[in-house]
Amino acid sequence: MIDIKEIRDNPQRFKKAATDKRIAADIDALMDVDGRLRDARQKLQDIATDKNRLGKSIPTLTGQDRQAALAQLAQLKQDEAAYQEQVKQLQPRFDALMLEVAQPADNDVPLGKDDSENVELRRHGEAPQFDFELKDHLTLGLSLGIVDVERGVKLAGARNYFLRGDGALLHWAILRYAMDFMVSRGYTPMSVPLLMKDEAMRGTGYYPGSEEQTYRMEKDELNLAGTAEVPLTAYRMGEILDGSDLPLKYVALSSCFRREAGAAGKDTYGLYRIHQFEKVEQVVIGPNDAEQSRRFHDEILGNAEAVMQALELPYRVVCVCTGDLGRGQAKKYDIEAWMPSRGGYCETHSASKFFEFQARRMNLRYKDPATKRNFFCHTLNNTVIASPRILIPVLELYQNADGSVTVPRVLHPYMGGKERITG
Repeated sequence: MIDIKEIRDNPQRFKKAATDKRIAADIDALMDVDGRLRDARQKLQDIATDKNRLGKSIPTLTGQDRQAALAQLAQLKQDEAAYQEQVKQLQPRFDALMLEVAQPADNDVPLGKDDSENVELRRHGEAPQFDFELKDHLTLGLSLGIVDVERGVKLAGARNYFLRGDGALLHWAILRYAMDFMVSRGYTPMSVPLLMKDEAMRGTGYYPGSEEQTYRMEKDELNLAGTAEVPLTAYRMGEILDGSDLPLKYVALSSCFRREAGAAGKDTYGLYRIHQFEKVEQVVIGPNDAEQSRRFHDEILGNAEAVMQALELPYRVVCVCTGDLGRGQAKKYDIEAWMPSRGGYCETHSASKFFEFQARRMNLRYKDPATKRNFFCHTLNNTVIASPRILIPVLELYQNADGSVTVPRVLHPYMGGKERITG
């Protein structure tokens, strides 16, 4: 959420933000409702002043003067009720319009309509060369007996799967390595709930906007989280933190659930876009300082890159353009791994910077030790690793001519010393 004072001062900036991000937000309607709401509240304040004045004077009055004052007080009470009703009617509309306002992108974010216009910043590693015909990850997984899509679909519907044997062990090994790596970097490990109230979904910016992608438990009015970002970021919502404790750095390994409504074509093949997966997520809650947020953004991106480098997977980093940014993101970097079967680099990580957008929605503040004033926190998050999507490049790039798959060296201790998957 944005400070309404900023929108009043420069509504055109927020109209442009919505246009650049291709997100619907009616700033004109918001300004109209805001004006009427402010006027009604000012009238209520004036009425309260007049009532207080009359209340003090009436005991001193007699005769017609007293009757006139009582009549005036009665009229003030009627006017007060009318303006209170106006506020009651306008407030929900104001709140709904405020939730639609988009965070303006940083000035250095490229302008673009969608992910095809994201800008590559750098590449790391070279795609290996093979002297045999490559198999895609699903063909490999089926032939090795480590992936079972048919029974996953039979039991749970399209885009579900089983990982078996060494497939499950490889999946867990990657996640465990990523968790250990983040803990070694000073992030607090968290085991989080996955059923979230609407307040947490709104607070982190998923509502409104992502309802169609969310599994909702209507009977219980709860939502299955699509990422541990939601519980980690909302963990301290509604609290005033001690500024000397910032930054808070959290990491969680959790299951994630996404409906993936609208996904089609090659995205639905294999393990790329599925309904349930596991992800190690990192979240930083920091002070209200743009420069520190920039440094934290680089830090969380660097954490994810270090894991990719440890797995020896070739990847590139892109700066996400305005049309591919979410409502609350001021800037986002994606890491895209090389996936031979998909013919290019494909997204595996997203590192997002929100400034105070999420904190305002969650009323997450801190008291500055120096000034003793309360400020809204800044929040950031990034994938550390997500599996089984990451199994696509691991299986495809580590495959051998005999159909086996070499286990990345860094994962050997997590696989009981196993160096090769042979089925």
